[in-house]
Amino acid sequence: MYKNVIKPLLDRVVALCTLLLLLPFLLMLAVVIRVTMGSPVIFRQERPGRHGRPFVMWKFRSMTDARDESGNLLPDKDRMTWLGNFLRKTSLDELPELFNVLKGDMSLVGPRPLLMRYLPYYTETERSRHDVRPGITGLAQVNGRNTLGWDARLAMDVDYVQRCSFWLDVRIVCKTVGKVVAKKDVVAVDDNPLQDLDVERKNNG
Repeated sequence: MYKNVIKPLLDRVVALCTLLLLLPFLLMLAVVIRVTMGSPVIFRQERPGRHGRPFVMWKFRSMTDARDESGNLLPDKDRMTWLGNFLRKTSLDELPELFNVLKGDMSLVGPRPLLMRYLPYYTETERSRHDVRPGITGLAQVNGRNTLGWDARLAMDVDYVQRCSFWLDVRIVCKTVGKVVAKKDVVAVDDNPLQDLDVERKNNG
């Protein structure tokens, strides 16, 4: 009842109220991003939603499109601006995902939507992370976030799906606010980034 009826309704109500409250701030951020990084202001990428169905996820842009002489994008750390670094460390780049919640593509709380190309590399158990809508924040995000390895991160996603409840969501939201304020476990650009899931699992056979 909660997972399929109450949770989607609460998600939309909270997302709508938050967007209305933050609208002037969102518009201000959009203008600053446009002036400092150019267009587009919103980064769009296809991600897998509930049951693996693709949707377009929206985030505020945090990097430029700077390229080398051959036309290849420069490394993330060379394209990250001061504003993009600030947006990521404060998680403000995630705010446009509230529109995804309003549309019904995402939830406030759930497993983070990863890349489409990762779908074939989940174990049978890990695929259950797609039994619920992906979230802006989740159990893995409040228990290590960028510092977790893939196995631990995906195990927490599965654990969330199995234990999904109103009070678990409330605890995750409260912990998320605390971590964002403290800027804990957040890495804007990691000098030693986690290997892509598909690459890691191909290498491990």
